[in-house]
Amino acid sequence: MSESQISAFISDETKEKLERYAEEHGMKKGALVEQALLHHLQALSEMPRDIVIPPRIKLSEASFTKVARLVRKPRKPTKAMRKLVAGKLRGEPF
Repeated sequence: MSESQISAFISDETKEKLERYAEEHGMKKGALVEQALLHHLQALSEMPRDIVIPPRIKLSEASFTKVARLVRKPRKPTKAMRKLVAGKLRGEPF
């Protein structure tokens, strides 16, 4: 099998995680990156696009302010949400 080299910028945090995982599992970083890419690409090809959640989400300043407000003071859960969390919502319409 022929090989190609790629170059990518990654965060320091991701680099540290990569190095730690490779060290702990006795893997070379290149092999780990290729395996991770293959797993990720396979998952993306098999899952519907609407259920893929990116690991990082960029927010506008207005959206960030709204999220921060909701974290500080969350809304009360709806009746349907309380039933769902309690395990009482099985096949019932909302």
